Amino acid sequence: MIIYHGSNKVIEKPAFGKGRAHNDFGIGFYCTENEDLAKEWAVSSLSDGFSNCYSLDGELLKILKLNTPEYNILNWMAILVEHRLFSLKNPVARRAKQYLIDNYSINVNAYDVIIGYRADDSYFDYADAFLNNGISVQQLAQAMHLGKLGEQIVIKSQYAFSKLVFKGFSVAEKSEYYVRRKARNDEANMAYLKLLELDDDGLYIRDIMKGGIGSDDARIPRNVPQ
Repeated sequence: MIIYHGSNKVIEKPAFGKGRAHNDFGIGFYCTENEDLAKEWAVSSLSDGFSNCYSLDGELLKILKLNTPEYNILNWMAILVEHRLFSLKNPVARRAKQYLIDNYSINVNAYDVIIGYRADDSYFDYADAFLNNGISVQQLAQAMHLGKLGEQIVIKSQYAFSKLVFKGFSVAEKSEYYVRRKARNDEANMAYLKLLELDDDGLYIRDIMKGGIGSDDARIPRNVPQ
């Protein structure tokens, strides 16, 4: 597997145990198989970045693939609320966070590698809206495909880090890739606003909690790759 990590610096030797605890899936090394996406993630409005390239031998790795029909959108959501810092705007959201963790979460630290959606920019706002009872779970599942964000691949275990081999880097120019990133985000937001205008009789988090709906319920959308 060839993967890329977008950063403001060249990283020849990724270090196990480094990084922010409040990333989507906790501490880990966040990558993608799409080099253009890595370059988008690497730049800011003020500076260029770097796309660091690695090979990863995944033959003996235990990989959690969240974007498969084995899992649903709330498995991903539960992992997210365990690690990211959400604004819990009302009592429903505070109860929802614990409900999701209790009924849908997966222990990501039991795996070497995690593959799943990336909740950044507007995508985090969509998750936040669901947690605060603003959109249904069906709308959340549709929103995560807007803008074609792609998947992230997160290196979690020390063993997986040992399987990374640095292959080089290329420069991500802000003049090109920040524009692409902003356009992708704007596209997703415009589609999201249109989505909200449609009639929706889906399940909101308040409904899910009231009904005691669990992970095996057919009304909860299953994950599928983009």
